[in-house]
Amino acid sequence: MSTLTFVSKGTRDEREEEPREEDAELEHRPLVSAFGVASAALGVLCIAAIVLASLIWSSHREQRDELAYKSRVLQTAADWAGVLINMNKDNVVSSVQKLHDETVGTLNTELDKVLAPLTTLVKTAESKSTGQINAVAIESVSRAPNRPPGSPPPDPTLGGLASRTDTVLIIATLVAENKGGKRPPNSLDLRIAVSDVGGQLLISGLDFLG
Repeated sequence: MSTLTFVSKGTRDEREEEPREEDAELEHRPLVSAFGVASAALGVLCIAAIVLASLIWSSHREQRDELAYKSRVLQTAADWAGVLINMNKDNVVSSVQKLHDETVGTLNTELDKVLAPLTTLVKTAESKSTGQINAVAIESVSRAPNRPPGSPPPDPTLGGLASRTDTVLIIATLVAENKGGKRPPNSLDLRIAVSDVGGQLLISGLDFLG
């Protein structure tokens, strides 16, 4: 007699349809963990902070360098004007030579003619005058060749030698003194152009305003 073995069909199907534990874990595992998202966001914030800090530092350094440059320009103009307004018959020759050595462009070639009325007056004057600078301020800035829109054109007399020219206004006072004592002070206003020529600040323009 043969023995018949019966296999429950329902039981086999249930085993086949029962999901495996590994498949269940894969279905419920997130593709990107919350930790990964936070790390990515933190990385973006760090990069943005570094870029912002670099921009702030660069802007601060440019402002600092600009202020330092303008201070040099003002000092150069004031020193040159100080020699000019303190000329007298005893130092006129050395003063004119010093003024000439620190000029450039057309002013350098025509300085003697520009100063002729003043030097003549100083040589023939019986009184001795002293000058005092009361105020110095930058009137305008011109950069070349890539100057910003709206800025004045560069000085054509320099032939493109100057990378930048600053115009400085100077308010000075002249006090003349003779045997009878001091005379009432006279005001003297000057407009002086200071140009950067190869890193050296030189005087490229002079106007007597009063």
